[in-house]
Amino acid sequence: MKILLTGAAGFIGMTTALRLLARGDEVVGLDNLNDYYDVSLKQNRLNRLLPHPGFRFIKLDVADRAGMADLFAAEKFDRVIHLAAQAGVRYSLQNPHAYIESNVVGFTNILEGCRHAGVQHLVYASSSSVYGGNTKMPFSEHDSVDHPVSLYAATKKANELMAHTYSHLYGLPTTGLRFFTVYGPWGRPDMALFLFTKAILEGRAIDVFNHGKMQRDFTYVDDIVEGVIRVLDRIASPNAAYDASRADPATSNVPYRVFNIGNNNPVPLLDFIGCIENALGKKAEKNLLPLQDGDVPETYANTDALNEWVGFVPGTSIEQGIGRFVAWYREYYKV
Repeated sequence: MKILLTGAAGFIGMTTALRLLARGDEVVGLDNLNDYYDVSLKQNRLNRLLPHPGFRFIKLDVADRAGMADLFAAEKFDRVIHLAAQAGVRYSLQNPHAYIESNVVGFTNILEGCRHAGVQHLVYASSSSVYGGNTKMPFSEHDSVDHPVSLYAATKKANELMAHTYSHLYGLPTTGLRFFTVYGPWGRPDMALFLFTKAILEGRAIDVFNHGKMQRDFTYVDDIVEGVIRVLDRIASPNAAYDASRADPATSNVPYRVFNIGNNNPVPLLDFIGCIENALGKKAEKNLLPLQDGDVPETYANTDALNEWVGFVPGTSIEQGIGRFVAWYREYYKV
């Protein structure tokens, strides 16, 4: 298949591209290489992809309306995996317009490209952040998600609504995956695992929010990628049992699906830090701080629907995953 992969210089994007290339797909990777974090890390991820004959890289912003329209018209993609987004919850407090440009305008351009080019299936990254103020655990796709607590979350919820609209109006099959706290080698420098590892190795204290009383459904990147590819291969279809009088947020009478993808195993933040300490052989000094605006205290994914759809649920333990990240970090930064 010929696949457009946006966010190809991200760590999920790079890992997804490597898997697709290994099985023989043609991958056109797109990224704007913005400076939200270290551009050299993004470039080094790309350097792992560029030697593959089935890979081409295009530097382009998904918010570039004309550029995206030209790309879709010229390339005739079979399927699209849309991972590009302005990430980060706290960053949205200072830079709200960046989220609208990338996550709303950019997603519109993706949908329009798919519509006009006759793309077979659009798979896109949503987020566990859409659950916002929900406290019923575990989070289920069948529950409403109408109380976001960050602009990032609101844009991801908007993506799901926009995707449903295109599935309804134009019959475009769309599948959204709500990623739960993804981590692993080549990960983002603004994420807790990276920040904690760097600080501990440098002998600096780590900032631990909500006084450590947080839980996250940490999900290893290889598990996320396995889910993305399995979902890509099963094109979204209408739910024959859908009852519009009792509308199910996760499915529809049009080719639209939304799934959680998480480890189904919430880990207390202090246990997560303990795993990092064990992997590094060094204790962390902790600054215990209040909950930050936009954060939620706990995430926990119900993954029954994903398992039923594609026969897979994530299962990598944090001990394994953190060990692999620390090994990569030490090798990459020579520390």
